[in-house]
Amino acid sequence: MQSKSQIDQALRQKADAREIPGVVAIAATGKEIVYQGAFGKRDVSKDDAMTADSVFWIASMTKAITSAAAMQLVEQGKLSLDEPIGKLLPDLAKPQVLEGFDASGEPRLRPATKPITLRHLMTHTAGFAYNMWNGDILQYLEKTGTPAVTTCQNAALTTPLASDPGTRWEYGINIDFVGKAVEAATGKRLDAALRDQLFAPLGMSDTGFKITDAMRKRLVAMHARGEDGSLAPIPFELEQDPEFHMGGGGLYGTAADYIKFTQMILNKGRGNGNQVLKPETVALMGQNHMGELNMTKLTSAVAFATNDVDLYPGMEKKWGLSFMINTAKTPEGRSPGSLAWAGLANTYYWIDPARDITGVILMQVLPFADPKCLSAFAAFESGIYAELDSAQRAA
Repeated sequence: MQSKSQIDQALRQKADAREIPGVVAIAATGKEIVYQGAFGKRDVSKDDAMTADSVFWIASMTKAITSAAAMQLVEQGKLSLDEPIGKLLPDLAKPQVLEGFDASGEPRLRPATKPITLRHLMTHTAGFAYNMWNGDILQYLEKTGTPAVTTCQNAALTTPLASDPGTRWEYGINIDFVGKAVEAATGKRLDAALRDQLFAPLGMSDTGFKITDAMRKRLVAMHARGEDGSLAPIPFELEQDPEFHMGGGGLYGTAADYIKFTQMILNKGRGNGNQVLKPETVALMGQNHMGELNMTKLTSAVAFATNDVDLYPGMEKKWGLSFMINTAKTPEGRSPGSLAWAGLANTYYWIDPARDITGVILMQVLPFADPKCLSAFAAFESGIYAELDSAQRAA
């Protein structure tokens, strides 16, 4: 098990050197956990050691879970991928596109050229954009006083589109509307729907929008990187009594819980003895649903929240329902056609069905795509593939 100790060493060294505050990493095949490690501190200002059961804000790793819940409803005929979603969610019935601003700084809007569908929302091709990666939307929020989505206020979901549906990939508040669609189709709030449809069946007892007392005892502090690269804890917590549960980024959870979800995807919809999605649905979720379009680079408009994001520069990247799909082998060893995504505070996961391996690595650092966090992720992932390769050679 040479590379397991090498992963331990790499992650411990990065935590000891204060390159990252603390980290939990876990990897599994469809059958079993093959690696688990916890290093560093939950809070660098305290002597609070990281533990494997530490609780993190997993942010946009929420998206795949919300989308899986919606796909269960597609299976049941309660949601449709290609019907205009405005029939179910009246707020999306007449979408407007932001064309820019007039001389006095007022936004110029026009009707969208086509209706938004659930498929558009799940692939980030509906036209919605996050203000942190779109200067026009940022300007719109400031001009109109519209709150940011992290406030979990319904008014945050009243932004116009940055482009017409189906015309380009633009990362944004799409999956929050998928969460609203789940609520409309089930008659439950999203927290209850996810609990009943996924968390309880998969045994994910440490994941939720609300931080329970038991979770709070293990909660990891958010950290920000200073000008000199040093890390310090900052106050950060999502609204615990929100107007809406943020299906695109509201969940808190543990690495051990999230790996249960990714193992379910590896196992074609089965986890904890329960078939929560049909095998053909899981296969569908892992396919390209954006056609000729590609994922594009994300250019930061809010430096505190995110760096520029360009994962695997030069590689075409597609989007499934709702995962990033790499179309070529990555430097770390991830197979073409694997599924992956991340959360804003530098949490990451990947699912590689071709090699029957999945991994989750959680840190709590802003801004997103932090180079030192990405380096820790790369060391972990490449170590897992080195382990797989050596095991295959030995066999």
